[in-house]
Amino acid sequence: MKHLVKEAGLAGRFEISSAGTGAYHVGERADARSAEAARRQGIELTSESRQFVADDFDRFDYVVAMDRKNHAHLLQLAQNSKAREKIHLLRTFDARAKIHDVPDPYFEDNFDEVFEICRAGCAGLLEHIVRERGLSR
Repeated sequence: MKHLVKEAGLAGRFEISSAGTGAYHVGERADARSAEAARRQGIELTSESRQFVADDFDRFDYVVAMDRKNHAHLLQLAQNSKAREKIHLLRTFDARAKIHDVPDPYFEDNFDEVFEICRAGCAGLLEHIVRERGLSR
């Protein structure tokens, strides 16, 4: 998402952060296979893993889940309807997606495919935000 926002000339208008619903990998860099899939597309993954916290609902306008399990977990963390309205599944922003869960590349070893799925969802999300917020590029 950061890469797409930067390409669109909107980097200064967005705050983007990635966080998991669990604390399994807090403080770690991206998995080497995921980082390599991104690198093959000219993108460097530089962030460190962190856990999503309830205060993130106040910090961000969109909270995007990769699958229904994480979506449900985020809904449980949301303390009010305003927070719940911010939660979306990434693939709902990809008009071509037939299913809404992003597959877990750690079990399928399909990092390049998952990268493309995420890129399509992020591109759709960016277009949605640009339209909704009336942003110009």
